[in-house]
Amino acid sequence: MRKALFIGGTGTISAGVVRRLLEQGGWEIWLLNRGTRKLPFDGEVHHIAADINGNEKELSEKLSGLSFDCVCEFVGYRKEQVERDIRLFAGRTGQYLFTSSASAYHKPPASPFLTEGTTLANPYWQYSRDKIACEEVLMQALREQNFPVTIVRPSHTYDERHIPVAIHGAKGSWQVIRRMLAGKPVLIPGDGTSLWTLTFNTDFAIGYTGLMGNPKAVGEAFQITGDESLTWNQIYGTIAEAFGVSLVPCHVSSDFLAAVGTKYDLRGALLGDKAVTVLFDNTKLKRLVPGMGTHVPFAEGVRIAREELLAHPELQVEDPEFDQFCDAVVLAKQHAEEEVKKALLQS
Repeated sequence: MRKALFIGGTGTISAGVVRRLLEQGGWEIWLLNRGTRKLPFDGEVHHIAADINGNEKELSEKLSGLSFDCVCEFVGYRKEQVERDIRLFAGRTGQYLFTSSASAYHKPPASPFLTEGTTLANPYWQYSRDKIACEEVLMQALREQNFPVTIVRPSHTYDERHIPVAIHGAKGSWQVIRRMLAGKPVLIPGDGTSLWTLTFNTDFAIGYTGLMGNPKAVGEAFQITGDESLTWNQIYGTIAEAFGVSLVPCHVSSDFLAAVGTKYDLRGALLGDKAVTVLFDNTKLKRLVPGMGTHVPFAEGVRIAREELLAHPELQVEDPEFDQFCDAVVLAKQHAEEEVKKALLQS
């Protein structure tokens, strides 16, 4: 039986991968995390209780005598973290899969059609630049130490606990849903016609697990997304329809939102990511994983998430501060429109 270690393993993306492996069988699964979140598969996996960013010597001792076919890193964000992983897992794993980000691709792109060969450069978002730095460290380790890295680049992946939106506060997207339910305007960047790709985590897991233990994946990078691309207007309209309400959109320039939404890092999240039309060419992935595709279209995924959210009130986390931000932006836009109309009448 093959053995996989998940660094993390409880998040939106990684939990979907663990579930798929458990359903498929043939893998002995280990999770390395602090153990703060209990999941349904806890009894079916081995657990190493540790803070991956804690004492490296103590962590190395906990890993003593263990080796893995795959080490799956889901919580590496800075180059010093992957440098630590190289020290910990060199000689201990046949493959190290690093979760980077599709936001690392050049923004704005010279072409909206992205492949793994598209230049990595994001002047708007430090998060993306840090992921690029991680990739560079790992590829250098591949060249100089034969470290068996595979890089994966997901885009916007969601699950049954989250409904994806373009803009939300620190407490997640429920406040946006709450505004819809109350008939209040919701912020949509630009004119809402830029295209965006959303991937349900069970679809992502098909691509990811197909790369695990695959010798053709070592030394390569793969973007993992579904095939369905929707405009933000379609995305928000689909969410409103799923909840049985009418959408009240408030379209606002991404530049303006980036300028006033510094608390929410909207410069990075919008100008460096969601405001830009990108279309992913997953040909490279599908050569190794023919079953990859969109099996859960967004209209179905949002209904799955709606049922989960409504059944679990603890997931309905309100965010009054973000609600105030939305109200202020809506009011500012309305005021600006009135002032322009007034000025034109007076001219």
